[in-house]
Amino acid sequence: MSVKEDQLEMIDINERLDKVRALLRDPDFLESRGLSNEVNIRIFCYQPQEEMIVQHFVWQTKIDHALPCRLLERNLYQIFLKVCEEKRILDKIPEVEKKKGRAYLRRQLEKSVPVQSYVNLICGDSFEKGDVLLLTGVGDVFPFMRIHKLLEALQPEVGNVPVLVMYPGAFDGRHVMLFERLPANPYYRAFNVI
Repeated sequence: MSVKEDQLEMIDINERLDKVRALLRDPDFLESRGLSNEVNIRIFCYQPQEEMIVQHFVWQTKIDHALPCRLLERNLYQIFLKVCEEKRILDKIPEVEKKKGRAYLRRQLEKSVPVQSYVNLICGDSFEKGDVLLLTGVGDVFPFMRIHKLLEALQPEVGNVPVLVMYPGAFDGRHVMLFERLPANPYYRAFNVI
């Protein structure tokens, strides 16, 4: 990629992130209006190589005191690590993988850290009017958690709290495809941000 192409790509992601910032100020988004009784879940898709730009945006946005909402970031990878620590299995993961293999380890971790564990930690604090739930770390927690399963489990728990997912992949309105390479998974209750 030439320097010029790289600069154009950078402008594109920054312009798109500016639209996310505008969304976080939009009263219709914050009040979940205009969705025909749908759950207010938005997915912001980006290229995996743009991860550091998106992380910087999230950091800046979390400290933006001019936002008319309270942004509650929940990093799925940090949640995964926390649950593993609480269950005292984190230190054992490398040894299990070495002895039993990746496939066995993945199955065991999916059993040990089920979707409900994520939901419990995401929704552990009560939400207030004006909160926006921001889900990050989606790519980092793969393959132990898939976002379509988590969003299905979260829907009844979040009520009218808007949810914004930072997603390193693609969403066509019916399917999510992590990293734009993995098999697509059905999920139709969200809306693309951009």
